[in-house]
Amino acid sequence: MSIQVKKSGQLRRAPENFLDAPLRQAISEHGLNDERRGFLRKSFAAATAALASGVAMARPGSVPEGDGDPLILNLQDHAKTLGNPVVMQGYGQPSRFEANLQRRQSPGLTRVPQASVSFAPLQGFFGIITPSGLHFERHHQGWIDIDPAQHRFMINGLVREAKVYTMDDLMRLPSVSRMHFIECGANSATEWGNVAVPTVQYTHGMLSCCEFTGVPLSVLLDDCGIDRKKAKFVLAEGGDGSAMTRTIDIARAMDDVIVAYGMNGEMLRPENGYPLRLVVPGVQGVSWVKWLRRIEVGDQPWATKDEAIHYIDLQPSGLHRQYTSVQECKSVITTPSGGQMLLEKGFHNITGLAWSGRGKIKRVDVSADGGRSWRTARLEGPVLGKCLTRFNIDWNWDGAPAILQSRAIDETGYVQPKIAQLREVRGTKSIYHNNAIQSWKINEDGEVSNVQVA
Repeated sequence: MSIQVKKSGQLRRAPENFLDAPLRQAISEHGLNDERRGFLRKSFAAATAALASGVAMARPGSVPEGDGDPLILNLQDHAKTLGNPVVMQGYGQPSRFEANLQRRQSPGLTRVPQASVSFAPLQGFFGIITPSGLHFERHHQGWIDIDPAQHRFMINGLVREAKVYTMDDLMRLPSVSRMHFIECGANSATEWGNVAVPTVQYTHGMLSCCEFTGVPLSVLLDDCGIDRKKAKFVLAEGGDGSAMTRTIDIARAMDDVIVAYGMNGEMLRPENGYPLRLVVPGVQGVSWVKWLRRIEVGDQPWATKDEAIHYIDLQPSGLHRQYTSVQECKSVITTPSGGQMLLEKGFHNITGLAWSGRGKIKRVDVSADGGRSWRTARLEGPVLGKCLTRFNIDWNWDGAPAILQSRAIDETGYVQPKIAQLREVRGTKSIYHNNAIQSWKINEDGEVSNVQVA
């Protein structure tokens, strides 16, 4: 249903880096417990208030009083001089005016930065593709930059002939390019118990979506002569210091898994697995093994450390969910979202992202009253399987308090749950696989904050 636009409201973006040095040190020393979470939220609120009450900000589209806006009436200096020469930068960089849009590390999450996370700034993205330089990071022992001429990839186990491939070998084989999202299993982990972090970058920023290029794993397994009768699983092993290893069932391995060397039209970035990584569409990011060096074919799961004691879910009954792989249907509103502020009443475009590890997004509903009523959003193309989908919906803000939510439904009929529904099954002690509906509260003054609505 379309909505009549009477007035276009203005929105102030979230401060991109609200954590000052003393706060970072305090959180690093004491950890992110409940007290520190409260301190974090108060500090963020203070930073937001300072921005709002400090220097008067020019609003996009505003026109100064008088005869008109001199920035459009007068010819500016840049229009009267020569610009920079071509190939001034051999590799193009963003504008200096976009320097605030960066991956950010949340302090206190891990003891050392080599085993930590950087969050993608979802609030600043358009469409569905994540720029390579802003793809989120999750490392277990730091990222490495491997000489591709020295890198080798091996397939062994239940195959007719074990083989070792060079990068040249792999890049000569028939390739595919597909767009897929990747989400860390711990995305939104901080929100299991209560509100902990203020912006969508920190609540949902362990999420990215790129075009990946490489050789289908099925092609390589066939090349080695996989034993189709005995093979039930494969083990993927990385070449970094953590020796990351993950079990993948053979049906998935022979379906859409890619041994990838390309991302967004160029070679992988070192922090994303250069020169070779596994792409396992729809499955939690830990299975997308970076710096891939080996695939072993076997007849049973390996139960490695990152499958037996990590990336598992403790249930209220005391049992663990193990080998939880598929990332269930999920969505989040990225604008307006926490840390932003609506400066005027009137029309606003609500936009966000939806995804499902089981296939395509079928529908996204949006609520402005905390889930009491819903309207169906527009899905912007392309809508692809196991890929981010952008949604938009028109909204007129009348200045009253509101709670924005999005609820995604995938092609299997799965409906994204409320946090209370998820806690009924999973409790509040989980770390991984939180796909609950996210709520953003808008106050009368237009400030947007993170809240939880049962």
